[in-house]
Amino acid sequence: MSVARTAILGRIRASLKAKAGDEARIAAANTRIATHANQLVPERARGPEQGRVALFRSFLEGQLASVIEVAGDDAVPAAINTYLQQMELPARLRMGADARLAAMPFAAERGLVVETGPAQADDAVGLSHALCGIAETGTLVMAAGGDNPVTLAFLPTTHIIVVRRDTIVGSYEEAVSKVRDALGAISMPRTLNYISGPSRTADIGGKIVIGAHGPRNLAVIVTG
Repeated sequence: MSVARTAILGRIRASLKAKAGDEARIAAANTRIATHANQLVPERARGPEQGRVALFRSFLEGQLASVIEVAGDDAVPAAINTYLQQMELPARLRMGADARLAAMPFAAERGLVVETGPAQADDAVGLSHALCGIAETGTLVMAAGGDNPVTLAFLPTTHIIVVRRDTIVGSYEEAVSKVRDALGAISMPRTLNYISGPSRTADIGGKIVIGAHGPRNLAVIVTG
């Protein structure tokens, strides 16, 4: 593999008329990496928080997700319980070790069973906390790990995601900055998942199929 890689990179350098070990090119590349320069940001990604949240919600609902806004974290368990009842889903969910979710008053919701750990084959509902939201496409950024196991976003047929209102940013560039702030520039998780609605595909016959390789239902709870 190293021989093939060297040959490929050599052909790229030759096409660019560049030399291996060119200190000026190396310095320019390192500067670009360090400065995290933003790309072109669409106009819809700009503006005040209220507009960002409304745009975020409109995109999600356009992708058949449910969006629930609550005043604070203490209201999240009741909102989840109500959603499960409305959807006629079992009052049982699984979540990871996220401290923000663990601090919410789930014990006050009678009949609601909360289990922890990675998703199991018989789990119908998974609960996660997003690192942030992106208004320009109605997307949630999920960092895989013990706090929010990636299996919760794919195995259960219903996925509920909590996101703080003040972490909903306008553009992908701002979201990547939040990822760096939260996780560090060189300590990324195994995966970052970008979720913009229930699982769907049109691979078979050009027809949209919901829940083909993930949840059929997505509920997003905006708190704060």
